[in-house]
Amino acid sequence: MFDPTIFDNVKVVLEGAVYDLDLEGQILITRRVDLIDLSSMSRTYAIEFAKKTSLPSRAEINLHVHLSDLAAEILEHTSAAPGCTLTVKLFTKVINPEMECPEIEKQIGSIWEHRPQMTQQLSYIYGINEVKYDNQITLSFGRKIDESHIDDFANLIACAADSLDWLDGRGR
Repeated sequence: MFDPTIFDNVKVVLEGAVYDLDLEGQILITRRVDLIDLSSMSRTYAIEFAKKTSLPSRAEINLHVHLSDLAAEILEHTSAAPGCTLTVKLFTKVINPEMECPEIEKQIGSIWEHRPQMTQQLSYIYGINEVKYDNQITLSFGRKIDESHIDDFANLIACAADSLDWLDGRGR
């Protein structure tokens, strides 16, 4: 038997917290990914959800650990501070990026209390007459997490759900 890593422990709690909201009917889980990348010896877990009553916006919570963090933890390097990186991605559509993206940055920043670094990446399918841009909003926290951050997951998931509510409610 092996001892679970920080990644394993955090993943189980995060997954449970999201599934609890799904069982309560507050969200609907739309996708789950659990990967081991053998070329880089890294692991990634992602869980995507939407509001049950919402329009097409979705949220994805992504947990990732690099080989260096796994090795430092397993080999018990005392000088290392192993952990995982956590990002939240929000997916929505915009029609007028010049007007909508600054408002998205302001409102989502307010929901998250301006803590995570936010980027917005736009794309669209060439040749479609009515251009609607896909907007991927990535929230990065700029630090590693470990088991000491588990109590923050309820608030993190609530902020993601509040962000979906706002994204789906704007201008409609």
